[in-house]
Amino acid sequence: MNSMANLSAFLTGSLCLCLFIALIKVLDKYWWIPLRIQHLMSLQGIKGPPYKFIQGNSKETIKMKQEALSKPMATLSHDILPRVHPQIHSRINLYGKNYLCWLGTRAQLFITEPELVKEMLRSSERDFPKRTSRERRKYEVDFLFKMLGDGLVTSEGQKWARQRKLANHAFHGDTLKSMTPAMIASVEMMLERWKQYDGKEIEVFEEFRLLTSEVISRTAFGSSYLDGKKIFDMLMRLSVLTNRNMFKARFPVISKFWRTSDVIESDKLAKGIHNSVMQIVKKREEKVASGEAKSFGTDFLGLLLNAYHDADQKNILSEQDLVDECKTFYFAGQETTNSILAWTVFLLAIHPDWQEKARREVIEVFGNQNPHSEGIGRLKIMTMIINETLRLYPPVNNLARRTEHEVQLGKLILPANLHVVASILALHHDPQLWGDDVNLFKPERFAEGIANATKYNAAAFMPFGLGPRSCVGMSFAVTETKTALSMILQRYTITLSPTYCHAPFTLLLLQPQHGIQVMLRSLENEA
Repeated sequence: MNSMANLSAFLTGSLCLCLFIALIKVLDKYWWIPLRIQHLMSLQGIKGPPYKFIQGNSKETIKMKQEALSKPMATLSHDILPRVHPQIHSRINLYGKNYLCWLGTRAQLFITEPELVKEMLRSSERDFPKRTSRERRKYEVDFLFKMLGDGLVTSEGQKWARQRKLANHAFHGDTLKSMTPAMIASVEMMLERWKQYDGKEIEVFEEFRLLTSEVISRTAFGSSYLDGKKIFDMLMRLSVLTNRNMFKARFPVISKFWRTSDVIESDKLAKGIHNSVMQIVKKREEKVASGEAKSFGTDFLGLLLNAYHDADQKNILSEQDLVDECKTFYFAGQETTNSILAWTVFLLAIHPDWQEKARREVIEVFGNQNPHSEGIGRLKIMTMIINETLRLYPPVNNLARRTEHEVQLGKLILPANLHVVASILALHHDPQLWGDDVNLFKPERFAEGIANATKYNAAAFMPFGLGPRSCVGMSFAVTETKTALSMILQRYTITLSPTYCHAPFTLLLLQPQHGIQVMLRSLENEA
């Protein structure tokens, strides 16, 4: 009996000890470490909303965003930060340009001082990596990873360098020139559809989504929009799930075993995207195998396939890497240009003086002929307009990095496991950087180029990022935008429809929540 009692006591004691150790670990991770980080940053003058156990400031952030997005803006003001990111706007006003907040248990240092942003983005990847191996183990609940995988946007080190080299080759100057005919053909398809809307209202955001989907399909993947439609549709659904779960706190232990309906659906979508990409890959492979094509081609998919079939194990691309790169370029190549085009047309519609200036320049450079590469580079007024659009309505609103070890940023000493977020939208709308007319559409700011648009450094304007990881598709997006706008302005005058409702918001990238409705007037009819 004594032995049984002793065994029972031993087991009870062991269980209590295990529970005690588990409790200590939970408290350390979800209470003491956050409080230590909060205290350390506070000593350096960095304030912010107080940390709340496990949930951080997530509930408060979600509530602020829901309230802001519940109704459109009262006027056509370009002061969009309070609506798009009310939590950032509110906290900058309360705590200053740099503040600490919490996404669940994740510490986030938001920075909106250009010098700090420039230093972070130009620092070595060792100090400010994209994400860490520790984070990669959480991919089963990482919605963004399911969208982009470990592709160019998220990868690091030698893998990123190899992927960047491929992308640079796919979108360098000579290659861009060869893409112009495909861009023109895609725009002509769109304008053919537009003939039925002469004198009528048309919603251009979805029109540009079709256009940019067609362009990225043709230029990067040698196919049509219809071939990639299933992929685009699944990526858009996945972006909705990602956006919906972005600010939700994940509870320890429970989140590892309890899979929400969004997690289950995202897994199915990720698998469906993988299979659809491989179908397009196999079509290209079959053409080479049958002799219909002599090589995989020189477009982006062709370059990926050459690496996928490389005999050198050091250079070979895995199937997952191949799919991840395709996902990244299908999404980023389409959504970024879609956003730029839509907001530029919106701004031209409400600023007829600048619309007419752009039209006169296009006619002067191209006449009534289709755009060409040489002329695209001479469109100075259009460049000014696009830059001012990117300042007021940047597609990407935030750039994030993470500290893997203690690191210095400016005068700040940052602890490990801190996410550092540069708010592009806040920088672009800062009156101290751009003047009291910061929220006015004034393309003349860029008359002397980007470097002279503001007296501050380059980080005051960075719609495509900054430093070694700046967007590789920047020239592609701008060239496509200029090509499409030139062809539109040659044919139509554009005015804003009375039904338009000004409601910018983010679905990963900046979008019009209710579309952009404009009225088209054919220049032929006006003449």
